[in-house]
Amino acid sequence: MNTQCLFAAIDLGSNSFRLEIGQLDAGHMRRVEYIKETVRQGNGLDEERNLTQDAMQRGWDCLARFGERIAGFKPEQVRAVATQTLREARNREVFLDKAKTILGFPIEVIAGREEARLIYLGVSHLLPQSNERRLVIDIGGRSTELILGQNADAHTLESYRVGSVGWSMKYFGDGLWTHASFKAAEIAAKAVLDEAQIIYRRDSWDTCYGSSGTVGAVADVLTHAGWPAGVIRREGLDWLKDRLIKAQKPENLRIEGVKEDRKPVIGGGLAILRALFDLMHIDEMFAAQGALRHGALFDLLDRESAHTDVRAKMVLWLTQKFGVDITQANRVSVTAQSLLSLFIPDTEKQNAARYQRKIHWASQLHEVGMHISHSDYHKHGAYILDNTDLTGFTMDELHRLSQLVLGHRGKVRKLESELNDPMFVQQLMALRLAVIFCHARREPDIQGVQVQCDVLRRITRVTVNSSWAEQWPQSAHLLREETNAWQKTAWVFQMDVL
Repeated sequence: MNTQCLFAAIDLGSNSFRLEIGQLDAGHMRRVEYIKETVRQGNGLDEERNLTQDAMQRGWDCLARFGERIAGFKPEQVRAVATQTLREARNREVFLDKAKTILGFPIEVIAGREEARLIYLGVSHLLPQSNERRLVIDIGGRSTELILGQNADAHTLESYRVGSVGWSMKYFGDGLWTHASFKAAEIAAKAVLDEAQIIYRRDSWDTCYGSSGTVGAVADVLTHAGWPAGVIRREGLDWLKDRLIKAQKPENLRIEGVKEDRKPVIGGGLAILRALFDLMHIDEMFAAQGALRHGALFDLLDRESAHTDVRAKMVLWLTQKFGVDITQANRVSVTAQSLLSLFIPDTEKQNAARYQRKIHWASQLHEVGMHISHSDYHKHGAYILDNTDLTGFTMDELHRLSQLVLGHRGKVRKLESELNDPMFVQQLMALRLAVIFCHARREPDIQGVQVQCDVLRRITRVTVNSSWAEQWPQSAHLLREETNAWQKTAWVFQMDVL
């Protein structure tokens, strides 16, 4: 099958892994295939928050099947995102290293607010255009996302660590549904979600929509029981709770619309949903068709252009928030991109635009910590990036940017773990040299400069002619100092004057 117009999104959720394949047709995304597998990684976290070997194996087996289905797709056609369980797992890199190889594509661990943004993006794209103010709720396996938005724009996003898998394990761990266990589960959920009733006041939204997982399962049950299709009301939740208590445990539940893989976690999900109805004063909720995976697909399309990539907007917002000298940032960016273009090998030319975009963001943000401390601004800038939820960015992307910002000045050996990645080193080298050439905060003169980066030999050589060194003695001095900065690393920096 020709995959040229196909795009794939993979959602590595706490309860299920999902693969959505869509085809772009006249600006619209048409579903080609949807596969869902119950992996239930969320109940595979041990007491020390490590994924068990069995839980990792279930995930790897599922991703092997997904990888076979999307073999032949290009990297820019696929986005795989992981949520709360892998946010929590202390040994997530063990799982991810093998998972990426099995799937054949990168896997991004996204922050809670980024998950909420993608959920809203997916929900809003599959709803009719309307000026209504929307409250969107997604109860996942180990987290619940709440979003306020209008049209395609999300205004308020939060993620709470309460989900159907976690709550089922904690409050229905003995496999029994009782009045007491439901009461305890609902009280605990309200304790976690209590601030939501302030952030998402009833007068701030017109219509409530529920996405994916628990909401879809409850809506299906109520529809089969005779309630209006796709609508959840309080009396329906009361009826379903009574049915669960009468069944006492999942294996006894005989109710149309509940799939076998949903039965073990429906108690926890229902308790959270009932808590939200009470806290948020919800009278009715509509089951939405869109979900996280759809948002990931639409975001994949938006990323194709710098004009629609939300990450570019967030970088601009951060520079404005911290008063970055944008003229200097742009000067460094142009120089760094020019240098990086000399380093990128022919085998990576297809990814050049992506690498250039990220060196541009690093250049824009390299002085973001300047207002906190002049001498250690690179350290504060790195801290800001590692501890800020920037919409559109994954946790790994933000960490990568933080390490470029941290490493753009000072000794390089502090980045030892990152220096095994040749592309990171090339980006870092381009940024460091750009900062040197632009140190006087004026347009740099690099006409008399030659730069070579030999990745195989791990050597960077900068050659300048003697007249350039005489005209720009401070720049020449900083280039000589750069030799010392790379000492005690596996890389060598060499500066020659002809």
